[in-house]
Amino acid sequence: MVFMRAEEAISGKMGKAFATINGEIHEMFYVKDIEARIEKKKTEIPVLGYTGTQHKAGGWSGKGQMTIYYVTSLFRKMMLEYVRTGRDIYFDIAIANDDPTSSTGRQVTLLKGVNLDSVLIAKLDVESEALDEEVPFTFNDVDMPEQFRQLWQTNSPR
Repeated sequence: MVFMRAEEAISGKMGKAFATINGEIHEMFYVKDIEARIEKKKTEIPVLGYTGTQHKAGGWSGKGQMTIYYVTSLFRKMMLEYVRTGRDIYFDIAIANDDPTSSTGRQVTLLKGVNLDSVLIAKLDVESEALDEEVPFTFNDVDMPEQFRQLWQTNSPR
């Protein structure tokens, strides 16, 4: 029987994210969560003699969202640059999952051509003990220079 041992599960708290913006590297210590998703673009293909609809992939789109603590002006400054000059800023984000308690190792995902969809320009909240904000984005390319090791356990749990 093949199963995963509990200690191999990756802790969501064990990782880092870095943004490379205009050649400068910024550690994103203020990230609460970040997700990036690749969505295939598909075309419906009806086929003669088949009652169902088949699908053919014809491209992809990269989208993501991060929730960050409201402690940095970095993204607001980038959006203000766009508002004032029309110059849009594209940058890269490296996300590393690295839980030392798991022997699966480390995974690093590089999102390239990240572009912000929207940012909060100001926020107050009398009921919040820690302000945060949602930052949706798109990306144009992706790479995975480091991948988790595949671990298989066929014995009983320890």
